[in-house]
Amino acid sequence: MSTRTLVSPATLARPRGRAVYWTVFTGVVVLFAIAFLFPVYWMVTGAMKSPDEVAKTPPTLVPEQWHLSGYSDAWDLMQLPRHLWNTVVQATGAWLFQLVFCTAAAYALSRLKPAFGKVILGGILATLMVPAQALVVPKYLTVADLPLIHTSLLNDPLAIWLPAVANAFNLYLLKRFFDQIPRDVLEAAEIDGAGKLRTLWSIVLPMSRPVLGVVSIFALVAVWQDFLWPLMVFSDTGKQPISVALVQLSQNIQLTVLIAAMVIASIPMVALFLVFQRHIIAGISAGSTKG
Repeated sequence: MSTRTLVSPATLARPRGRAVYWTVFTGVVVLFAIAFLFPVYWMVTGAMKSPDEVAKTPPTLVPEQWHLSGYSDAWDLMQLPRHLWNTVVQATGAWLFQLVFCTAAAYALSRLKPAFGKVILGGILATLMVPAQALVVPKYLTVADLPLIHTSLLNDPLAIWLPAVANAFNLYLLKRFFDQIPRDVLEAAEIDGAGKLRTLWSIVLPMSRPVLGVVSIFALVAVWQDFLWPLMVFSDTGKQPISVALVQLSQNIQLTVLIAAMVIASIPMVALFLVFQRHIIAGISAGSTKG
């Protein structure tokens, strides 16, 4: 079966055709690279300019004088180590809670077939239709006075961890992946005497590494970039994550120092993507294939 492409093999076989093809291809790649990388370059070099040069019109493409003090000032004046650590604690806890409970719920809905399972799944997916802003007030009232035990979770990482568990999108993503696992594999485990929990731990989870990687990225990025909810639940400035601290501490800070703080705050997520990009791509492609 032949594959149809924009450029025919006969055209590519000719020297002029190959030259035109690679010229156009290289040009498109370079343009896309510039479009995506230039804002990063502008932010990184903006922190190395003087305050007057940052506000200069027209702006300078390359700093006239390179000042690295912006990064050191941002690290010290904005207390970045403390707020980065707060963000790591909040993001890691939310990731663990979400991975455990969403995986368990998705496995139960996919393989254990509980009574009214479709109704429950439909109710969970219906929450995707509700704007996130509409849930802020009831969610705040819940964590401010936890039902039954009447305990306040304000200024506590649990105020971030527990609401993060209720992620309908990640739960559905996991369920769809579990639905595509070949039934023969699970039946073979049952014949060997493996129970439901052992099957989940020894069979399903090792096969689900790609989608678990995707869910992990979504969970970590969601907490890392969230602003409104941490602003509401953390009135103690010493416990605020980096997204809130950058705004709260930027009142009397030079623009170059603030830009440097933004660069430092974005490094962990960029590094996380670069390290796990293979797993992300594998998870997305795995979710589109049938077992």
